[in-house]
Amino acid sequence: MKINFVKTIIAICFSLLIAYGLFSFHGSENRILLSVGSFLFLAITLIVTIGTSFERPRTATNVKAVSGIFFTIGLIENLIFTFISFSIPSYVITNALLILLFILITYSINGKNE
Repeated sequence: MKINFVKTIIAICFSLLIAYGLFSFHGSENRILLSVGSFLFLAITLIVTIGTSFERPRTATNVKAVSGIFFTIGLIENLIFTFISFSIPSYVITNALLILLFILITYSINGKNE
């Protein structure tokens, strides 16, 4: 796996802008948690989607498809949390479970093809 730094910076900036938008729309005391959590989740998945390249095309296609799906799921999840009042544990547990599931699936795909 190789990291393309220009695409990675673009992915980070894109995630940062989305997190700032979510911060702007959410009006309760959990807005900082929402923006930091959404930034981390979206940045991780988007960096894998557009900022990395793999040696084997089949691995690249599978990993990028999974990370694109998880990026979409994370974006929808954070949009839902933006418009509802939520507790800190529910947000942390939901995001942590999704990111751990993403890492597990991505690691499994990458490990099977090596």
